Amino acid sequence: MKIAFIIGTRPEIIKMSPLIDEVDKRGMDYILIHTGQHYDHEMSQQFFLDLELSQPHYNIGVGSDSHGKQTAVMMEGIEKVLLAEKPDIVLVQGDTNAVLAGALVAAKLHIPVGHVEAGLRSYDKTMPEEINRMVADVCTNLFFVPTEETAINLLFEGISPKDIFITGNTVVDACYRNLKIASKTSQIMSQLEVDGDILSLTLHRAENVDDRERLGNIVKALLNVEGLTIVFPVHPRTMKTLKEFGMYTELEKAPHIKMIKPIGYLDFLILQSNSKLMITDSGGIQEEAITLDVPCLTLRYNTERPETVQAGGNILVGSDTEKITETVSRILADDELYQRMREATNPYGDGTTSEQIVDAIQNAHDQGKLEIEPPEDIAGRPVKKLLVVDEPVTVAQFEEKNPDHTVNIVFKGDAPEFPRSDILLKGKTIMVTQLICS
Repeated sequence: MKIAFIIGTRPEIIKMSPLIDEVDKRGMDYILIHTGQHYDHEMSQQFFLDLELSQPHYNIGVGSDSHGKQTAVMMEGIEKVLLAEKPDIVLVQGDTNAVLAGALVAAKLHIPVGHVEAGLRSYDKTMPEEINRMVADVCTNLFFVPTEETAINLLFEGISPKDIFITGNTVVDACYRNLKIASKTSQIMSQLEVDGDILSLTLHRAENVDDRERLGNIVKALLNVEGLTIVFPVHPRTMKTLKEFGMYTELEKAPHIKMIKPIGYLDFLILQSNSKLMITDSGGIQEEAITLDVPCLTLRYNTERPETVQAGGNILVGSDTEKITETVSRILADDELYQRMREATNPYGDGTTSEQIVDAIQNAHDQGKLEIEPPEDIAGRPVKKLLVVDEPVTVAQFEEKNPDHTVNIVFKGDAPEFPRSDILLKGKTIMVTQLICS
């Protein structure tokens, strides 16, 4: 079996790193296709060296461009590689343009797609990431989802539960893996020379940094923070708009704010692990923060990582000056609240996600489920129904007794549940698909 990994950005490389390790450890054949969406030296050769990964077998070198041009160039390059290499499955991760391009090309070539971190939804279609992950999931064959909530998102979109694997998130594996590497090499804490508690800040999303009012509100809140030092690696996009809007100098002069150039992933991982609080508008950092037991405030009004909020490790504060300031003060003043946030249960698993994903791929391959062939039999007509179950049977027992039925969703009262094979169905409502033969 040959696996093709498609990556294009730093977060994808990070989250794929433990999965590549697991495939390599098992002696499985694989190719690594780098689209080059992050195209500077750190995003290419040096970053792979830092993470102790092999260099990509292919680099398409797409660089920066409009969404349409970038995706088109990626698709052309990926198609050439896949036609030449003929992998048994293509793995994409997350919600970037590389994910969109890779999933579309593989699906058109009848190569199965495995989507790592499938099922995330913000339900905000102004986000390009939302479009990417939704379209990629239409093309996907094996869905590797981080939580039951993300699995349920897919069930309501009509995806069969047989194709969904609740594995946790590789971000946990990656944090554990890469923190060990970082601890051997990083000098960031001694270089910063910061005394006392640290609040680490990342700020880069267009809806925040390109909007004068939102950015101004966030800056006011940062200036109001007391009791710790804010370490702020400034993204180039953010630096540009801070200067354009006349906000940079005030932040630079604030004695409690230390603005620094962007730092590498390994240094940032050490910075996060030594922080008392995180403030971010990044999706991945919400995951890393709860994995590293660091309370997080997110500068957004919605999140495709709602599990972090529900678990109690993350609070959405938007760009509201008062809410940001008040929330920071409340967390710092209330030790019980702070400890609850630190000790929030990580919804993304225990660091075995990569093993579970590779096991699922191997099982699918061994069972012939990675073969995509046109149908040879006249298809039955699938009919969806809601049924109330009165018998004391599990999902597996119900499907064994009714072989023409597939349980899609289980409802306990009005709350949906993923139809795990061992769930007892008595007294519950289920949505099923019944295949009626022609």
